[in-house]
Amino acid sequence: MTDVSNIAPRDKAEILAQALPYIRKFHGKTMVIKYGGNAMTDPALQADFAEDVVLLKLVGINPVVVHGGGPQIEAALKRLGKKGEFIQGMRVTDAETMEIVEWVLGGEVQQDIVGLINQAGGKAVGLTGRDGGMIRAQKLKMRDSADASKEYDVGQVGDIVSIDPSVVKALQDDAFIPVISPIGFGENNESYNINADVVAAKLATVLKAEKLMMLTNISGVLDKAGNLLTNLSARQIDDLFLDGTISGGMLPKISGALDAAKSGVNSVHIIDGRVPHVLLLEILTDQAFGTMIRSH
Repeated sequence: MTDVSNIAPRDKAEILAQALPYIRKFHGKTMVIKYGGNAMTDPALQADFAEDVVLLKLVGINPVVVHGGGPQIEAALKRLGKKGEFIQGMRVTDAETMEIVEWVLGGEVQQDIVGLINQAGGKAVGLTGRDGGMIRAQKLKMRDSADASKEYDVGQVGDIVSIDPSVVKALQDDAFIPVISPIGFGENNESYNINADVVAAKLATVLKAEKLMMLTNISGVLDKAGNLLTNLSARQIDDLFLDGTISGGMLPKISGALDAAKSGVNSVHIIDGRVPHVLLLEILTDQAFGTMIRSH
């Protein structure tokens, strides 16, 4: 934890008082947080994240955490002597890989996050898309990026059909913090591995969240000269897609963020998870630590 012993008590009180307008503004509102990147693997940043989430809950804001786990899945596959295969950036998920994905995401990773939040004084509950029939999915149809008539079979990778947020709302009402693994289920009870950014964006839309916060390993959306774009409208994002400024690995993340912004989420924030206590800095101060995408 950062040493603040050299800050005078009056200054500490002033810092706390400056957060009051933001606490008042967001009290009772839902914030969906996509948790990933360095914030999820660096022990100091893990502790900061857990403390931030607990503090938000204690001041009357409702955080909902959706997590990824690509590196952890890759490490588990290696331990079992299985090599990960990707097509157009998407993990090919056969039945054996799906078992490992469920074990890693819904078990190891999720329970680590739940434990960290509970240790920080919160009451976290782990969920997958199966719990409460939350995330119904179907097999993702992946078309070739250069030839739309060509389709790839990526196995049990899912496309969201619908989200029922009832279980999340019930937990929020009982002062719990939901921690959600991006696993859905199909009409024949089969499991699907779903992109965590997509789950977070859709969940934020369904919950009518005030904000969608996406933690990344970059400072935010950059222009072609490498400068941070701190404030963008949905229309400006469309233009950045068209001129190729947003490309590669940022495409699915920003596409999900844009869909959420256009579907009623007040603002979407792509923020740098490498910054200590970045959630509190972004929500409870006027300092921008990433890119905000506005709904208008």
